[in-house]
Amino acid sequence: MLADVHGNAVALAAVLAELEREQPDAIVHCGDLTWGPLAEETLELLEGRGVLFLRGNADRAVMELAERLQDPEGEATPRERWMVERHDALLRTMLAAFPATVELEIDGVGDVLFTHGSPRSDEELVTVETPESRLAEAIAGTSADIIATAHTHVRYERHVLGRTLFNPGSVGMPYEGEPGAYWALLGSGAAAGSPAIEFRRTAYDLDEAERRYRESGDPMTNEMIEILRQPPTPAEVIAHAESLAFSG
Repeated sequence: MLADVHGNAVALAAVLAELEREQPDAIVHCGDLTWGPLAEETLELLEGRGVLFLRGNADRAVMELAERLQDPEGEATPRERWMVERHDALLRTMLAAFPATVELEIDGVGDVLFTHGSPRSDEELVTVETPESRLAEAIAGTSADIIATAHTHVRYERHVLGRTLFNPGSVGMPYEGEPGAYWALLGSGAAAGSPAIEFRRTAYDLDEAERRYRESGDPMTNEMIEILRQPPTPAEVIAHAESLAFSG
C-alpha cells in the first residue's frame, strides 16, 4: 500500500524499484497522488502497473480548482493556479474517476477497506490519539476488520473497536522526523503478524529530488524541500491533528 506521493516522482521511483523485487499481487494508492512538484512524471511511473487508485482531498482539490478557474474572476493562490496548470484535461479526468474507497480480500490479512482520511471523509485526520468515540462514528456502516487510512502522512497501527486501523505513512512527504519514502506491505509476503502488516521505509536520492523540485517551477519549492530534508515529527503532527475537531 502506498499513499500521499504528492508529486514526488523521485521517491516513488525508489519504492517501485523495491516493489519490483517483492512482486505484490496488487498495488493500492490511497490518495493525494499528483498534488506536488512532479505531477506528470508521478503518474507516468504508475501507468500500466494496474494500480488501484483512491481519491484523496488533494486529488479532489485539483478538479474543484480547475472548475473554479474557468471563471476569469475565480480566486486561487499562485500555487493553486500553478498546480491546475500541471494537470491537463486528461489527467483531471483520470483523477475524477478515482473512487473514494476500495475494499479487498488480502491473503494473510483479511478484508481490508482502503480510504484516504476515513470512510466518511477524505479530510478526516485519524491518528493513534483519535478518541474511540470519533473513530466509531468515522467507521460506522463499514464491516471490514481492517481499515487503511492515509492523509496525516504519519504511520500507525492501532487495534480498537474490534478492528485494526493503520496508516502506511507518506511516500512523497512523510512526517516521520526522518527523510525517506514510507509505505506498507500487506499479506503473506509481509512479516509475520496478525494481521500481516509490514511497514517499510525506502531511502532515495534527496539531492536529485531537490534538483527536480527546483526545476519544476513549483511556487512552494523551498517549503517542499525543507519538509523532505527536515520532516516534522509524528508527535508534532498528531498534536496538531487532534487539536482540529472533525466538522465534515
